[in-house]
Amino acid sequence: MRILVLGTGLQGRATLHDLARSPTVSHVIAADADLAGLRRYLERLETSKVEPVELDAHAHDRVAALMRKVQAVIVLLPVSFHVPITRLAVECGIHLVNSSYVPPELHDIGRTAAARGLAILSEFGFDPGIDLVLAGQAVKEFDEVHEFYSYGAGFPEPKAATGPLRYKISWTFEGVLKSYMRDAHVIREGKTVAVPGREIFAPPNIHTVNMESYGNLEAYPNGDVVHYLDAMGVTATVKNAGRFAMRWPGHCAFWYALAQSGFLDPAPIPVGSASVVPREFVRSLLEPQLQYADDERDVAVIRVDVRGIKNGRRRRLLYQVVDLRDLTSGLLAMNRTVGYTASIGAQMILRGDIQKRGLLSPLTDIPTDIFFTELRERGITMQREEGDW
Repeated sequence: MRILVLGTGLQGRATLHDLARSPTVSHVIAADADLAGLRRYLERLETSKVEPVELDAHAHDRVAALMRKVQAVIVLLPVSFHVPITRLAVECGIHLVNSSYVPPELHDIGRTAAARGLAILSEFGFDPGIDLVLAGQAVKEFDEVHEFYSYGAGFPEPKAATGPLRYKISWTFEGVLKSYMRDAHVIREGKTVAVPGREIFAPPNIHTVNMESYGNLEAYPNGDVVHYLDAMGVTATVKNAGRFAMRWPGHCAFWYALAQSGFLDPAPIPVGSASVVPREFVRSLLEPQLQYADDERDVAVIRVDVRGIKNGRRRRLLYQVVDLRDLTSGLLAMNRTVGYTASIGAQMILRGDIQKRGLLSPLTDIPTDIFFTELRERGITMQREEGDW
């Protein structure tokens, strides 16, 4: 297998770590704007399989030249690159995997990919990604789904939850801050409720989840659950549902105050003779303070809780994945669960485990047993609990 990785930041380095150790991968091209940083990481990785390349991803001719050398590309770039890079991959005749949400434009590109025998596997990381595979598996086990709750979480383990925020960064902080103003949709008592981004941390929109080993965590709306329920064909019977993120207690109150005060706004404001973007100010102020020390671990959690009728009985099914930082490799749990998942997806396509072509969905198009076997071989395990509801 010959694979190109575009973007070798936090998650991309985990992808390189996994590809370098795969016996079926013969050559990896790793492309990033920060060539010096990439080379430093590859020295630690101790592999001759990965070829580092300095690349500005805006230079489509150079990207295309690299694509023509491989069979698949894993894209771990900012969302703004999603559509043009996907279109370029299809033009170059290679498969593509990324961990980003699917924009509307990708459906047309997906039809072209299907006609050319190519797979586009989007939303294949942590959240979205592992959560969607579990959701699709869980829903299939029910005759009728009445409640659906999906949680994704990344937070410091208790002894690393230092400082007033009890939070540290395991993926791009710019992306975190944007998500803190993203609109959400939930279902309450059978009705779809729109939650404006500025209100996701409001007290009426948060609830508590108790997790073994970690105690109570705050959950707040994260994205559009209706979109995924529609894709699974269960919306009509669902009475209550939501996609949520989880943090240590106190997180929501802090960020609600900032959101309401305008600190997360993307529009610049005058400050003396300067023009300052509030969200950029917050990022610049907090990002250096929220880094993990080398001996600190993060926790990555996916929790899918489905309730309904199964074989004529009221049943509840809980799937959960919990991962911790690997201090030996230095890879954070969030890096592993995103980067390894993307790597597994590309290898499953090239190996023939995933046969479908066009725009794929983790909800319906992933061989679940194979995928979770691959994760388990990398030390990431899934737990399943079932009982009466």
